[in-house]
Amino acid sequence: MDPRRRSLLALATVAAVPRMNNAHAVEPTTRAIPASGERLPVIGLGTWQTFDVGGDAGARAPLREVLKLFAKGVVDSSPMYGSSQSVIGYGLAKLGRPAALFSADKVWISSGSRGPAQIEASRQAWGVPRFDLLQVHNLLSWELHLRTLLAMKAAGQLRYVGITTSEGRRHGEFERIMRAQPLDFVQVTYNILDREAEDRILPLARDRGMAVIVNRPFQQGDLIRKFARYPLPGWAAEIGCASWAQVLLKFIISHPAVTCAIPTTTRVDHVQENLAASTGQLPDAAMRARMIAHVEKL
Repeated sequence: MDPRRRSLLALATVAAVPRMNNAHAVEPTTRAIPASGERLPVIGLGTWQTFDVGGDAGARAPLREVLKLFAKGVVDSSPMYGSSQSVIGYGLAKLGRPAALFSADKVWISSGSRGPAQIEASRQAWGVPRFDLLQVHNLLSWELHLRTLLAMKAAGQLRYVGITTSEGRRHGEFERIMRAQPLDFVQVTYNILDREAEDRILPLARDRGMAVIVNRPFQQGDLIRKFARYPLPGWAAEIGCASWAQVLLKFIISHPAVTCAIPTTTRVDHVQENLAASTGQLPDAAMRARMIAHVEKL
């Protein structure tokens, strides 16, 4: 059985999944963007690979329902992600373009002069009047693109500016940019087994007043597949977790510097499982150490 499906069966026995339309449902955890105080739900949505379905109507339909659950959350994409941007735009149009959705995209092109045209094409694909956040993807031509993004913010064409990296690449340069530039957001890879960002990036983000988006929280599903071979530890219930996915997400969002994690998925039931991690008790420092010790022995 699919490890995620098996964990969802376990969810049926507990009241961990928030009822999205229930007035008495537990409110999800939110974190403030340091630059503004605006609060964001700690679980958002990534779209790498999962939303790259082109014009396939059958594949687009469930993704529209996935987007619906993030009408007030962070949705992140990139020109690098194939047809993902146009699929998002299609879904948002079908949903009446929810105004509270936090739109996060990226500029990813080697030519600095072509950055504005790419950004405009992305905006049209989404169908939004402006992006909430634009990020320089994997630091590609970051000097020129960051100049463009900061000018757009100053002109009121953009709300927040950031940079991204993934899989621990170029952390030294990433840190230098964080120290020198007026960034609102940074996006990095961070999870229970890949904790390099804890050493310098996350503390620096707190010191510099930068929000942190975490990508690859499940290492493209590898972590869920790895841990699904083992029973859920007894301490998981102490922090309200009924699945390994929730354990992994609660570890990430319990770090005080993390603003939002963006797991990718194509399924509503997986979204509901992920969103459940944003409710209830978060691990404290002692529990986080216990979690690390446990998984490192597996």
